[in-house]
Amino acid sequence: MGMYLVSVGAREWFARGAEDDEAAGPGRVAAALDEELVRRRLPPFTPAPGEPAGRAPAFEEKFVASMDGYAALCRALLSPEEEETVHGWTVLVPFSLDEPIRLPVVSGFADETLVAGAPQVLAALERLEAVVGMPDGMPSAGRNLELTSWYLDAGAAASAAARPGSWGADPDTVFHVALYLRAARFSLRHGCPLVYT
Repeated sequence: MGMYLVSVGAREWFARGAEDDEAAGPGRVAAALDEELVRRRLPPFTPAPGEPAGRAPAFEEKFVASMDGYAALCRALLSPEEEETVHGWTVLVPFSLDEPIRLPVVSGFADETLVAGAPQVLAALERLEAVVGMPDGMPSAGRNLELTSWYLDAGAAASAAARPGSWGADPDTVFHVALYLRAARFSLRHGCPLVYT
């Protein structure tokens, strides 16, 4: 159980699910987003195909750390607009948006959907990364749940003991900065959206 951040391939992105199921899948978000993009005279969005059926998501991490320090860091270093872009989205897409798009689509975690562009999220997170620093020993291969496992299996504590840094005072915050950095980079590299599940 718990909340995960996962990538979504085209097949799942366009799946509508049952009309009476609020959390049936991203299909209603896809339809509402395309309507809004067309209204803004932008092309509709089609994600990359993603993983074949039956395989794990290409990106998957679990929320296992407190977000309090991360939220405080966003408030301290970012404008309110940037903070909403970085900290408030429920769907991340691999193209630029001048501002996040609000959609009247309920998810399992929010009463509306806020769609943010990965380029804007990445730019703000790189500023946060420069402030907190990233520890040596943090995994970089990008396998599913790799960052989550590193954090839970005392990898963060071991890295802090071996080479203390500014990040060592708040590994929860570093976990979230790293998580969202990886998500934005993955979205851009693979042309797919990311959602909470």
